[in-house]
Parts: sequence; C-alpha cells; structure tokens
Amino acid sequence: MEITIQRLRELADRSYASGQYIFTDFLSVAALSLYYENEKELKYAGPLVYGGCEIAERKMIRFGNEEELGYSVDFPIAALSVRPLSKKFADELNHRDFLGALMNLGIKRELLGDIFVRENEACLFCKDAIADFIAENLTRIKHTSVKVERTEDTEALTAPNLEEKVIQVSSPRIDAVISKVWSLSRQDALELFPQEKVYLNGRSCTENAKKLSAGDIISVRGKGRFIFAEELSLSKKGKQNCKVEIYR
Repeated sequence: MEITIQRLRELADRSYASGQYIFTDFLSVAALSLYYENEKELKYAGPLVYGGCEIAERKMIRFGNEEELGYSVDFPIAALSVRPLSKKFADELNHRDFLGALMNLGIKRELLGDIFVRENEACLFCKDAIADFIAENLTRIKHTSVKVERTEDTEALTAPNLEEKVIQVSSPRIDAVISKVWSLSRQDALELFPQEKVYLNGRSCTENAKKLSAGDIISVRGKGRFIFAEELSLSKKGKQNCKVEIYR
C-alpha cells in the first residue's frame, strides 16, 4: 500500500510531539516523489531519507534529528548477502527471481528495500526485524540452494554496473534523451509523462521539455534508470552528442 501525504504528516507530528524518532517502511520511488513534493511542509520534523546505500531507490524516511532530540538512532536497515551454495550448478538468477522467492515467504514488499544482483549473487536491504527470518528461511531460489547471511561488505554488489552510450539529440530535453536511450518513438516517449512514469532525481517529472544537466538521474517505470553524464560536441549536422550511463 502506497503511503499518503496524510500518513507522512501523522508520522512527522508524532515524532515532533513525542521527541522520538519515527521511521516509515521502505517507500517506492512514487511514494518518495510524493514526499519530496511536500518536503518543505515536513521539514519541522527533521526528516532524513536513506535506503541502505547511496544509489538505493527504495528508501525509508526517519523523522527526528539529533540536534533537536539530543541523541541519534540508526536506520533499522539490515544488509543481507545471498549466494548459491554451488555456483557451478546454480540457475541464472535475476532480480525477479530473488524478489519472488522473498514474496513466497509471505514478506510484504514494504519491508524490503533494493535488491542488487550480480553474477547470481545478491545484496538485499530489509528491515532489521525480519533479517534473521529471511536468513533462516530463504534457502532456495528456483532450483538453486542459497546461503543468506548478514553483511556489512555491500560495496562490491551495490556498485552500479553502468553501460556508457553516446546518443545524438536535437537538444538535451528529457523526452528526447529517453527516446534515444530506449529506442522509443517520440510519441511513445511523450506518453510516459502524463502517465507519471518518469522520475528525475527521485521526483516525478511531467514536464517533457525539461532540459537535463550533467549528473541528473532519470528513472522510467518499466524501462530502467540512467545517468545523464554530460553534453559532448556538436555533430556535423548540428545535433548534440550526449553521454549517458545506463544501469544494467
């Protein structure tokens, strides 16, 4: 169930009135966009957003800050490594396989953060309260037996796997860049915006003519995510060469 702005207000008010830290569950990109739209309104409660690592898309919000409360509390997020017991006989495992196995354990999606998969291994973030349950009960994914354990060494598996690509556009408008990155027709790219499937730096973007700047991160539901790295030189025909980095 997606969180509402009214629910966020309630959590912020409770934290402020009680002098205690209050945490949300993991929120989707769409729910976080709703928060960002109302961020100024909730600023009085000292909110902080975190998902376990720098590039996480699913994140929690913590209301309350150390300056006001006089103490600090870490986010209740655990990192788990999931590895096949035998790589030689392991199935080809992808994000959907790992997520499906977790759902089959009866775990709600809001208790789980991002799942990073690389070479049949995964690093997944979850609420600390269910970490031990997952470690004890997630023993098989498809036909592959796996071992799950808590880890603090998340850097290797969460480091982004980026594919560099140079595209040519008339201008670095977000609709034109999306069209080139995923080989969409102009009309198909334009339809993504009123459907609210496009997110720019974590915020919903309905302005298809928005010009991108170096470092912008664009997510499109159902497609993926990429970084607009930089504008390069003009082509001989006056087109703008741009470098993008696509998450794989």
